[in-house]
Amino acid sequence: MSELIILGYDDDATAEKAYNKVLELNRDFIVALNGLAMVRMDEKGRKHIETPGSLVAASTTSGALWGMILGVLFLIPGLGLLFGGAMGALSGVAGKAGVNRAFKAKVDGMLEEGKSAVVVMASKVTEDKFAAAMGEFGGTILKTSLSDADEKELEDELSAE
Repeated sequence: MSELIILGYDDDATAEKAYNKVLELNRDFIVALNGLAMVRMDEKGRKHIETPGSLVAASTTSGALWGMILGVLFLIPGLGLLFGGAMGALSGVAGKAGVNRAFKAKVDGMLEEGKSAVVVMASKVTEDKFAAAMGEFGGTILKTSLSDADEKELEDELSAE
C-alpha cells in the first residue's frame, strides 16, 4: 500500500523547505519514498515540476506509475493530447484507485498563481513523526491511499501500454 500526500503552500520558499524536510525524513527512515516532487505555479499559470535526481524508483513500472500519477494530477491537458487513449485508460484506473476527479479538483484548488505543492508517494510513513516534522510548515494537506491491488492494476495497465 502506498500513501499519496499532497502538501500545499502559499509560497515557493515554504514548499522548498518542506520538500527538503521530506528528503531528510526519508534519510531518517520516517518515510519510505516511492516518489517526491515539488510543483510550482508561475505567474503565467504554468506548472513546473521538480523531482530529486537521487531518488530512483525501484523498477521501471513503479517509476512509470509515479510519472502517471503526476500526469493525472497536474499535466493531464498536455499529456492527454500526447498520449491520447493511453492516458484516458490510465486515468480511469487511477480514478478507481483513489486519484479521482474530486481528489484532482482539490489538488487543482491548491495550486493557484504563486503557490506550490509537495507531492509525496510513500510505501511507509511513520504518521506521528511525519506529522510532527511537517507541522512547522503549515499548509494544506490532502491524502489518499493506493492499495496493493490498485497499484498492481495501475502497473499492469502501464506494462500493457
